[in-house]
Order: sequence, then C-alpha cells, then structure tokens
Amino acid sequence: GHPHEVAGVKGKLGRLLGVFEQNQDRKHRTYVYVLTVTETLEDWEDSVNIGRKREWFTVEEAIKVLQSHKPVHAEYLRRLQLSCSPTNGNSILPSPSSNDNYPHYSATPTTPSTGSVLGSSCR
Repeated sequence: GHPHEVAGVKGKLGRLLGVFEQNQDRKHRTYVYVLTVTETLEDWEDSVNIGRKREWFTVEEAIKVLQSHKPVHAEYLRRLQLSCSPTNGNSILPSPSSNDNYPHYSATPTTPSTGSVLGSSCR
C-alpha cells in the first residue's frame, strides 16, 4: 500500500483489522488497519503547528487511558485484542476521523509478543 504518516510515524498500511461504528445512525466509523512502521520523525506538521505530542503505550495502558476519555475506543482495542494477538510484528492504527481534535492511536509491538499503542494528542 501507500506510505501513511500519523503523528510523525511513517509506515505501510496493511490489512483491515476491523470497522467500528460509534453510533446508531452510522455516521461515525473507525477503520482499523495494520501499520508496519518504517520511520519515526522528530518533527511533523501537527507537532509544529498545534503542539501535538506523541506517546507510545502498551495495549493494556492504552485501554486504561482510553477508558476514562474514549470508552468507545477502549472497546475497539479490547475487541482487537481478542480477535488478533499482535504476534506478527505489525501494528494497529485507527484511521483519522472527520473530527480531528481527539487523539489517534496506533499500536506497534515492541517485542513480537507485546503490542504498544501510539497516542498523539493536542495539549
């Protein structure tokens, strides 16, 4: 696939892991893809323009953090954890949504057996 960049992390988009619908009228969908990270940038557009920060989390930590702010997204990660264990060296990345004010998350394993999640947020 084409190279993608989120929060200064560049990578190749892999297979679609799941589609999650947030509300009844199906106006908000989150598509979750595998992302193989190829490059990590020190500075990227949003970090320069709006002071966006980047942080890596384990999947467990990410679920904890999301639980209080974005319970729906925490649920995505929980379901993905059940449906696919990140043992293939790939990562989990919800695509940017129409509302760009909340953090985007992706996951990439630090070791083959554990996943980690990328969170970027405006401070």
